[in-house]
Amino acid sequence: MKQRPLILVTNDDGITAPGIRQLIAVMNTIGDVVVVAPDSPQSGMGHAITINSTLYLTKIKVDDGPQQEYQCSGTPADCVKLAINELMDRKPDLCVSGINHGSNASINVIYSGTMSAAIEAGIEGVPAIGFSLLDYRWEANFSILTPFIEKITRKALEHKMPHDVVLNVNFPRCEAHEIKGIKVARQAKAHWVEKFDKRRSPMGKDYYWLTGEFINEDKGEDTDEAALTENYVSIVPTQFDLTAHHAIQQLNTWGLNE
Repeated sequence: MKQRPLILVTNDDGITAPGIRQLIAVMNTIGDVVVVAPDSPQSGMGHAITINSTLYLTKIKVDDGPQQEYQCSGTPADCVKLAINELMDRKPDLCVSGINHGSNASINVIYSGTMSAAIEAGIEGVPAIGFSLLDYRWEANFSILTPFIEKITRKALEHKMPHDVVLNVNFPRCEAHEIKGIKVARQAKAHWVEKFDKRRSPMGKDYYWLTGEFINEDKGEDTDEAALTENYVSIVPTQFDLTAHHAIQQLNTWGLNE
């Protein structure tokens, strides 16, 4: 009998978030599932890791599924590091992260704990996919994403992932019948215009709430933002080699050794 794939599931919204519960249910139909996820929300943590305090890993049972589950006191990247290096007896065949409550398209991938968990798995040599839905609501309908998540996951296992690449998958916020299909896209060039809401505590100390406006500068039709606007699922192949290869030649003309 063929061995079922071993799948590591994680996220940044916390182990009880509806998004990860739906992702676990889908992965249980595909392989043997081990869940290692934060014990509290870790959105916006990026690729932070814990180095100056202790980490705790606790086995728990959230539902009646067959998966093994552990909650971790650390960041999403911590979860993946602990799972692969300390918990699992062999490297997983795939790591999936999400389903995130909110977009990780465009520049959001830089800040995303969801995608950083997937990237950490990629660094560890494990194929990985991050899934996100453009809906921040806790009660968002994740169940309509099941056939798309299952299809993308099975295709990734069947065809093998490109070397040193993870997939950033984002779903539009719409009804199931309104999703037109899947588009492989590039990351749109965009940025946030940060604003800080300054307030004062009852003790007289100033504090700030980060807010902002998302600005999409990219008018290309081949971007993730364009695909999502048209109600397509976007898949961006994302690399974690941050070298700007196109700039090497230019920097070599600076005469740095003269």
